[in-house]
Amino acid sequence: MTRILTLAALVPAPLLAAPFERPIPQPQTETAEFWFFVGSVALVLSLVAVQWLVSRR
Repeated sequence: MTRILTLAALVPAPLLAAPFERPIPQPQTETAEFWFFVGSVALVLSLVAVQWLVSRR
């Protein structure tokens, strides 16, 4: 057991570790853009509805 630990200590760490690979962002799809637009319109309409309800009081 001590031989394995000694051998592992002699091997440089970069040889044991995998190199870091930078993540590549995926392009935004048309479906994602459509649902973002729907969500944005829904948010604006809900804010208008809240403003209308608050101003009536």
